[in-house]
Amino acid sequence: MSEINLEQPGPGHTPGVVPDETSIEQRETQGLSQGQIVRKRFFRHRAAVVSMIVLAFVVLLAFTSVGISLPGIRIPGWWQWNWTQTPDLVDNGRPTLNLVPGPGFGIGLHPFGQDQVGHDIFAVVMRGAQQSLMIMVIVGFVGTLIGVLFGALAGYYRGWVDTALMRFTDVIITIPYIVVGAVVGRAVGGLGAALLGIFLGLFSWTGLARLVRGEFLSLREREFVDAARVSGASDRRIIFKHILPNSVGVIIVAATLLMASAILAETALSFLGYGVRFPDTSLGLIISENQAAFATRPWLFWWPGLFIIIIALCVNFIGDGLRDAFDPRQKKMPSPKALARAAAKKASSSRVKPATN
Repeated sequence: MSEINLEQPGPGHTPGVVPDETSIEQRETQGLSQGQIVRKRFFRHRAAVVSMIVLAFVVLLAFTSVGISLPGIRIPGWWQWNWTQTPDLVDNGRPTLNLVPGPGFGIGLHPFGQDQVGHDIFAVVMRGAQQSLMIMVIVGFVGTLIGVLFGALAGYYRGWVDTALMRFTDVIITIPYIVVGAVVGRAVGGLGAALLGIFLGLFSWTGLARLVRGEFLSLREREFVDAARVSGASDRRIIFKHILPNSVGVIIVAATLLMASAILAETALSFLGYGVRFPDTSLGLIISENQAAFATRPWLFWWPGLFIIIIALCVNFIGDGLRDAFDPRQKKMPSPKALARAAAKKASSSRVKPATN
């Protein structure tokens, strides 16, 4: 008779207990929904969280300080001056802001200084930030809407639909964006920032459309799409209820990058005189109007330039954090404390209990 060797449990093995083979990353997200996982990953990105707080502060400061002025709507702010008033020059227009601790610490009447005429630069910059932020959001919304629509239809239907939409996209790409912006800005720049943002958004969707098309080409071949087709779901339902939610990560990241490029494009157009024009203002227009005073009044460039950099960097960092949050391939190296806790937990769970009679 042949001998049967039964494998004995090794040391540290508890009978009836299946070893936990999940990684630390999987344990951290175990039992969480997709939204909770994305939110947890995003708030782990410190630069994105700080940027979100800073951008929220800039938006709140811009829209509450000098108020909101739209056609038919006028809500005053808490700042004593607005961007059209010309008070008397104080100390030749130098900034009165002093953050150095001591007897001179304070904000003063004109913290950002004044221009040659007497406009309060703080009020002017806040109004310029309002207009630039408005254009950024409108361009992002319009460009994302058109890009998602074109990319979704081209990627899902393929064939002649894909060919027609992508060839039209190629035609738009061949037109230099700055040239289109200059023509559009010259035509509608004086009619308001909102209209300028809409027209710029009509020409800024091409890159996002290609990204969405690539996602749809990949996702339309997945099993859940085949199951939806077999169950009798319409093309519209498959596109908007099944495929589009699975592409939301790529869309959100691309939209934030589009918004960051939009504020830089608006700044360049306004600096060249093709964007927002007098009697309104924007951050780029402020720099353009005061370029002759660069050597004598440099503070006229510091503040609008600083706000342009802050807004663009914040949007880019937020987009970077969203990319890491939505990308399942992004892995975070566990901290030494997390490794120690995981090792202690594994050791305690695998410890052999003493036998009892």
